[in-house]
Parts: sequence; structure tokens; C-alpha cells
Amino acid sequence: MSERIEPGFVDPSLPEKAAEERVDAAREATGYKITDGAVRLRKTIFGWISRHERSLSAVSMIGGFAFDNYAYRRIDLPNTQALFIGYLTVAGIAIILLHLFATRARDGKPMPRWHSILPMATQFTLGALWSGFLIFYSRSAVLTESWPFLLVLVAIFIGNEVFSRYHSRLVFTSILYAFALFSYFIVTVPIFTHTVGPFTFLISGLAAFSVFVVFLNIVRWAGQDEWRRARLQVLGGAALVYATLTGFYFTGTLPPLPIALMDKGVFHFVKRDGDVYQAQGEPQGWMTRFGKPPVLHIAPGQPVYVYSAVFAPIKLSTKVTHHWQHYNRIRHKWQTISDVSFTINGGRDGGYRNYTIQHKIWDGDWRVDVKNSDGRIIGRIPFHIENAPQPVATVPVILH
Repeated sequence: MSERIEPGFVDPSLPEKAAEERVDAAREATGYKITDGAVRLRKTIFGWISRHERSLSAVSMIGGFAFDNYAYRRIDLPNTQALFIGYLTVAGIAIILLHLFATRARDGKPMPRWHSILPMATQFTLGALWSGFLIFYSRSAVLTESWPFLLVLVAIFIGNEVFSRYHSRLVFTSILYAFALFSYFIVTVPIFTHTVGPFTFLISGLAAFSVFVVFLNIVRWAGQDEWRRARLQVLGGAALVYATLTGFYFTGTLPPLPIALMDKGVFHFVKRDGDVYQAQGEPQGWMTRFGKPPVLHIAPGQPVYVYSAVFAPIKLSTKVTHHWQHYNRIRHKWQTISDVSFTINGGRDGGYRNYTIQHKIWDGDWRVDVKNSDGRIIGRIPFHIENAPQPVATVPVILH
């Protein structure tokens, strides 16, 4: 029994006449009937994809970045973990297949027409991963402490356009994959160990390294010659990624995921009433929504209350500290006034709620850094105090 195979189609970059002759020969040899219109349509579609591969890859990466802004809610939810694992799996497979097909092409074997989709799949999934990391890192970051992550994201988008050749693309995407694996395990391992701290971070790095080694072995199997040419750059880049993230962690630059500051506020009074917290605060201008510190007018003898809601995954219990500081305008530096610590228990959507009180208060700029057990900043609550001769009128605020 003869087997009928759909004829392959040459790359649209070939001369049109040569492409048509190959199509006609394939039709005659196989007996496969396909209309001229269908041939032209397929050639047009795949040719357009091949010609605009780089632009489509960038658009796909941005699309992945935007899509997950609507998909992520909590890092410890099964659907969030499924998305992360799915994106990592698809990205890894796409990188390996691109490497395999490029190796086969160098041996004179034709590439499947759908190979043009693979760079877009890689960039879409990597873009989705970056969006997820950005969402969760930003919830647990103070800009002045974690700004290097913005540079990393900018470098990723620029690199998407700069590294266009296949050899460079293998190196670049493999290094990005190493970054994605390490970033994923940093936020995921604490969910399963129910711990945070340096030892948990080192376990995360070991888990990411193990998976990356498996990935590299498959890449080597898919094309040994290309792998030998690229391996030093891949290994060097991956080592740099691991060293950078480790340095970020131990210098306090890396946000303390999966712990995040969900809500915060500065008030004249706070108390717990059943399942909510009732507070008394002052009306603030609209600019406080965009980062301007709120202003409180404090009469002599009045205290200040700082409220925070800190998210942690289910079954994770850890110590949190409110680090009160006042800005000394004479010495031009922040001075520590007090530290108040308490234990939080994870699992609540809105975060574990609590407040601390400062009785010795005076005018000027203040801030309260919310820190985790190893001293890394979860969030910062800045505010300004002005002296008042007598207590000012306040408005009730319900904190859920």
C-alpha cells in the first residue's frame, strides 16, 4: 500500500519559480491533490510569519506580559502554580525544538513549516513568566531597594531584539530560562517548606540548578555540535544569573517573596472589632494614591498607629517587624526610634493584619519599614507629622 504524504513547502525566501517547481514535483510524485489557492494561502501565511518572526516574537512576549496581569492572584494557589509550570514546560520544549530543527537544517534536512511558531511560543511563555514575576515581586518590593529588577526586565526586552541569530538565540533563551527557573523556585519552595530564610533560598537554588541540568542534557542530545559551540556562553551566563540573584538576596535587594505587603495605613487610632479593624484617620489628598506620604496632625500626648496586612502562603508562620524611623534634618539621615515585632500566620487572602503604636512622636518625616525575619524589607510606610495645638477631626476607616 502506497502512503500519501502532503508535500513539504520550501522557505518563502527561495525564488518563487524554484518553490513552484518543487511543489509541482511533489504533487506529481505523491499524487496528493491540493488546490493552488490553498498552496498560495499557506505559503503566504507561513511566509509572512517567517519574514516578521522577530517582530511577532516581541509582540508575543508583550502579549504574555499583559495576559497574566489578569490571571495571577496568589502565588500559593494551584491555578497559579499550574500556569508557572505550564509556561516553564512550553518554553523549555520550544527552545529544545528550535535547537533540534536548526541542527537538522545544518545537516541538509528540511525544517517543518510550523517551526516559525516556536520563537513566538518561547517569547510568549517567557513574557508570561516575567509578568508573573513582576506582579509578585512588585507586591513585595520597595523601589529604592529593589530597582535592579527593573534593569533586568529592560535588558530582557532589549535582548529580544538584539539576539537575532540562531546561535545567539540559543544562548540568550537558555540564560533567560535559567533566570526563570531560579525565580520560580525562589517563590515556590517556601510554599512547600513553610519556611523563609537563607537556608530555604539555598534549597531553591539547588532545585532550580537540578532542573536546569536536565534541560541542558536534553539540549546537548538534540544537537551536540551546536551545543559544543554554545555551551561555554550558556554555562557562563547561567552562572552569572545564579551569582547575581544570590547577591541580590544576601544584600537585601531581592524582595522577600512569597511574603508581600497587601495593605497599609497611618492613623490616629486603630482597634480590632470582630473580623475587621476600625481606625480613625485624616482625609488625604488624591496624590497619596500615587505615593505621596500622608500627613497627620498630632496634638501633644497623642500616639500614632501604623497598620499593615502582610500576606504569607498557607501554613507559613514567620516574624514581622515594624521598624520605626524619623528623618534627622540636621544630620541628614534616618534614625531608628523603635522596633516592634510580632508573628504572622499565612493563608488569608488579604494578609495577616496587625498594628503597632508609637507614643513618642514629633514633627517631621517618618517611615515604618515592614521587615521579615531575616531583615529584608517587605514594604515601606512613609508619612509626615505636623504638630497641632489640639486633636483634629478624624474620619472612621474600616480595614478589612
